[in-house]
This record gives sequence, structure tokens and C-alpha cells, in this order.
Amino acid sequence: MPIQQIINHTPAPVKIFTDDIEPEARQQLENIARLPFIHGHVAAMPDVHFGIGATVGSVIPARGAIVPAAVGVDIGCGMNAVRLTLNAAQLPDSLRPVRHAIERAIPVGFAHHRRDQARASTVASLRNGIERIAERHPKLNLDSVKASRNWVRQLGTLGGGNHFIELCLDESDAVWVMLHSGSRGIGNRIGRYFIERAKQGMRERLGELPDANLAWFDEGTPDFDDYVHAVHWAQDYAMWNRREMMRLLVDALARVLPPFQATREAINCHHNYVALERHFDAEVYLTRKGAISAREGELGIIPGSMGAKSYIVRGKGNPESFCSCSHGAGRRMSRSKARKRFAAEDLAHQTEGVECRKDKGVIDEIPAAYKDIDQVMAHQHDLVEIVHTLKQVVCVKG
Repeated sequence: MPIQQIINHTPAPVKIFTDDIEPEARQQLENIARLPFIHGHVAAMPDVHFGIGATVGSVIPARGAIVPAAVGVDIGCGMNAVRLTLNAAQLPDSLRPVRHAIERAIPVGFAHHRRDQARASTVASLRNGIERIAERHPKLNLDSVKASRNWVRQLGTLGGGNHFIELCLDESDAVWVMLHSGSRGIGNRIGRYFIERAKQGMRERLGELPDANLAWFDEGTPDFDDYVHAVHWAQDYAMWNRREMMRLLVDALARVLPPFQATREAINCHHNYVALERHFDAEVYLTRKGAISAREGELGIIPGSMGAKSYIVRGKGNPESFCSCSHGAGRRMSRSKARKRFAAEDLAHQTEGVECRKDKGVIDEIPAAYKDIDQVMAHQHDLVEIVHTLKQVVCVKG
């Protein structure tokens, strides 16, 4: 479907690729559109919903500025998927041992590996970049022994919230491994630190904003340069975290599944990040907060909830979305509301046929807390084409 709504009473228009948006998210988009550096318009993807500062599912083109809170604290969060040379008939009758093998191999929540698991070359390349951040911003305390050990040992770990690992089947019953994670504790620390620096600097220069989370750094200032370096390092960390996790996952699955090979990596993509790109005849710092790049021919991953379908897609390069599409189904209700409304029995019913946790600890991730992924996909027909449809059979939640 084409653009469903356009907000025109703001200095920059907002183009929304859905008719399903709550008033709070709409107000956030209007706040973003009033920022003085927006280039052209703001785009909202079909999974758009209320977030902290900037709307989840928003694409923000900025000339000469970056809003750290729009990038967020899970810097570089994204997806990775690999197809295996296995089919559904080769999977064991009981998938519980498979789930347990994954859970043994990959720490979840705040946990990290008990010893270094990442390849030495990965750690060395990342360590080179973090030294400048630690030197420029000692208050981050990144060069302490504990901090260094933590970010190294969290490489190849899942995290919490909506992060997940899944074993899926596509339309031809081929087996896929798919995961969702980001820059872990180190990215969170970097994100929160620079968000607070932006807020403090904005109060000193301009006073209070309508939403303090929209405080920004101007290009050409030391804070801007330091943030660009730090955010790109965290994005690299997130990318390597997913690569290391996929390597550990494939090794773990090899111990409980019939012999297989992993085919080429389908995609390893961010959906919370900022990049310098060219759109509408200008170089802009494009922030995708809950959106992925969908340039013409580019592969991406759009996951549904833990009881729904997911999609491997190919971008159509739609300029009105800044060559972007949704990053998932998008939440329909908050975590607290989901925990109040649903019980473990509801979760078990909605995840029938999926080997996963079905206890109250993951009720906030119940499928009913998310938008209908089929409707989300219908609203972005102009943005992507579907290459593969995946249905999970195993899901490990953070």
C-alpha cells in the first residue's frame, strides 16, 4: 500500500505508511518534525508505535545534527539469519533438547559468558576503537578491568526484552536459524551517557525542549564528533555480537541435530542506528529507530512475534521511506499492560506448536501484545517484496 497518512501542519511533513497508529506516537512524530534540521520529511513505518523520545518505527533525516535518544540505548540492535542444509523432516520429534542446547550455549538477560568466547581477532578490532572513547570520556569508566571483561564476555550473548533466538521453517520446509540482539551492556552505557550530555548541552544553550529526549548534537562540535565515533563503535559491536552468537549457535545445534552445513548468511542488519546517507540530493545523518534499510535489491529480516510468521524481504528502494521498511510487527501494548492483561495460559495457547518458555516471566512478549504481522506486511507492499516466509518451531527469549 502507498502512504496512508500525511501530517502537514508541522514545519516538515510526516509520511506514515499505516493507518494503525496511536495518538501518543502521532504526537511524537509531530515533535520530531518540528526539529530545525529535518531534511524533507519524517517517515513512519507500518510497525510505528510510541517510544522514548522518538517513535519506534521512525526514519529521521537530519542535516548537520544527530539526536542520541532517537538512536536509543540498544545501539545497533538488529537481526541475523542463516539457512541450514536441513529440512523439517530431519528435525527430532521433540525439540525441547534443541531449545535446551541453545540456552546452554547462549547466556540471556544480563548474563555473560564465564570465559572469553569471542574470537581473538574480533576482540582486538573492537578494543582498538573503544580506547579512544575511554580516553575522551573517562566518566564512562570503560577502561576498568570489570568493564573490559564484561564487554568482551558479552560478545555472543542475547540480552533481554524482545531479543530472541529462533529455529524456523520456510515455505519449502528448509530450516533457518534467526536471532535478534544488539550492543548489550556496553551499548546501553554509551547511549545513556551521550543522551544525558545532549540534554545538558541543550539546557545550557536553548533551555528546555518540549521533549528533553529530542536534545541533539550539532555537527562540528566535539560532542558530535565523539558521539559519531562512539555510536559507530557500538554498531560494530552489535554486528559482531550477532556474528559471534550465530557461530556459537551453529556449533551448539551441530551437537543435537543431524549433520548439516550453514549456507551463506542471509543478512546481518541493524534496526536501531544512524548512518550518513544521501537522500533527496543531500547528505543526511539518517536515524532508523525500529526500521531497516530497504534499498533496491537489499535483503532484510522482518520478524513477527513469538507465535507468528517472520519474513526475509528484498527492498524496493522507495525514496519516500528513505529506502526503509519496518523492523518487525511493532508493539500494540506496553509490557506492563500485557503482564496485567494476560496469564501463562494465554501465552501457552498463543504459542501452541512452538517449543519455548510458556511461563509468566515472558508474558510481556505474548503475541497479542504485538500488531498483526500480516497487516504490517500489507502496509509496506511499496517498500519490500517477500522472499521467504518463516514460521518458528523453537524460540528462546531473553
